[in-house]
Amino acid sequence: MDLGKKLREALSRLTGKPYVDADDVKALVKDLQRVLISNDVNVKLVLSLSKKIEERALKSEKMESLSLKEHVTKVVYEELVSLMGHSYVPRLDKHKILVCGLYGSGKTTTCAKLAHFYKGRGLSVALVAADTDRPAAQEQLEQLSKMVGAAFYTIKGEKDPSRIAAAALKKSKEDIIIVDSAGRNAFDGALVEELRSIADIMKPEERFLVVSADIGQIAGKQASEFNSAVQLSGVIVTKMDGSGKGGGALSSVSASDARIAFIGIGEKTADFEPYNSEKFVGRLLGVPDIGALMEKIKEISQDTDLKAIETEELTFESFYEQLKAAKKLGPLSSVFSMIGAVDMPKEIVQQSEEKMKKYEAMIGSMSKTEKKDASLLKNSQSRIARVAQGSGCSEKEVREFLTQFEKMEKMMGMFKRNRGFRKKMEKMMSGGIPDLKKVG
Repeated sequence: MDLGKKLREALSRLTGKPYVDADDVKALVKDLQRVLISNDVNVKLVLSLSKKIEERALKSEKMESLSLKEHVTKVVYEELVSLMGHSYVPRLDKHKILVCGLYGSGKTTTCAKLAHFYKGRGLSVALVAADTDRPAAQEQLEQLSKMVGAAFYTIKGEKDPSRIAAAALKKSKEDIIIVDSAGRNAFDGALVEELRSIADIMKPEERFLVVSADIGQIAGKQASEFNSAVQLSGVIVTKMDGSGKGGGALSSVSASDARIAFIGIGEKTADFEPYNSEKFVGRLLGVPDIGALMEKIKEISQDTDLKAIETEELTFESFYEQLKAAKKLGPLSSVFSMIGAVDMPKEIVQQSEEKMKKYEAMIGSMSKTEKKDASLLKNSQSRIARVAQGSGCSEKEVREFLTQFEKMEKMMGMFKRNRGFRKKMEKMMSGGIPDLKKVG
């Protein structure tokens, strides 16, 4: 079940009413209970949340500028933020990190995502393969380290992970040292002993447990067990993009003695972010997260000259660069979520992504001169046929693309010429983002 969608539907039944009274608030609370319990959020936590929402919505003093509907929405937002735990601010100085977790959590991949995160903030990173239990774990981490541009350390054939960690510490000169430890099918004494031996050697400033969102509220139990063994500084929840139990995982960890540090929101190394409960709940409720979008744009601008793309004349060549830059923003569903369009039909999103792939293939099949001069294709049946064959598309699809491209050219020309239109668009795009804590 899609937690965000069901929460939005529950709230919309309230906000769609012309008048809201106590019975409507109680009905909303029951809807929220059903949604949260069906998404594997602990029943005791749900009942506690429900009681708080009902009491605050009906008994607490509301701001004069708010209607009861707005007041209730504000209360629901704030209580969900409290349920999902505190936000995390990662340290960006020189330090050591021990990563632990059970099999299937995505631990080794998460080590690479951590490395990518810190490298993106100007720090040098070393990955240490101290998982001597799982076959091919060291090879996997070595490949991932090359992919993200991190240093790699291990001792092939060594069975004592603490020796691997000790050797890496002596050799490494990087700012961040991330040690990937062995997993198990279940938490046991041997795993505790192994983790403590590594921790004694490396004395990590950060100890992260990796759990998968699809285990739901069991994540809280794992967090408590590992926390008692190595005193966790945070929990990293992976697979938040594909699991309906993510809310259960987050809330249960928050209810334990641990806290959420990062969340994995996709398969790519860049699909990883420090946990911010306000942003997370905001996305669930459909509140735009323009800050996250701007951060993404800032990241891709380091590799792409966006200013040049914006200012130069629109050609197939410049459009191709725009497509590449857009792809770096991540899946379209994620981009739509950032701008508040979370309920965009999947068919439209999938169709849009499929079209982008086809456009890219078509442009890739064009000659250099065709990429710079669109008229060459428009007036040549043989060129259209060649591009269709080279891209694996039909001639009809190529013609449709040419028509769409012509419309984009005209629109861009109008945008450049019409200063009034540009000012309106810029004003709209730079508008303030709704803050549910300051509604009204």
